[in-house]
Amino acid sequence: MDAATRARASLLVFDGDCAFCTTAVGWMSRLLPAMPDAAPYQWTDLPAYGLTEADARSRVWLVDPAGHRFGGAAAVSALLRHQPAPWLRFLGWLGTVPPWSWAAEAGYRVVARNRHRLPGGTPACRMKPAE
Repeated sequence: MDAATRARASLLVFDGDCAFCTTAVGWMSRLLPAMPDAAPYQWTDLPAYGLTEADARSRVWLVDPAGHRFGGAAAVSALLRHQPAPWLRFLGWLGTVPPWSWAAEAGYRVVARNRHRLPGGTPACRMKPAE
């Protein structure tokens, strides 16, 4: 199975109520040749993917055909590792190795906490506190 087929068999789960997240997924869909299907968590059978609503509200998730779940920066890294371009695959693998993985996760958390302030973001993008 080639990278594009594997990517399409995967699912990227994101917050469909967040305009920034929706815009980012659209941008990735246009730029990445091996982009998996993407669905808002609000329209997804989360338990079928081993996710809870709290999981999905807190970060983006990539679930591969084997059922492996990658959340946050690890989801972005996994997405990059399945691209046909060697430099994107390298960035994806780099995102799995400390200290780069720590920096990627810290960067992801900053973006996630401030997504309502980013281009395309709206007050609805503000992350709700954990219950």
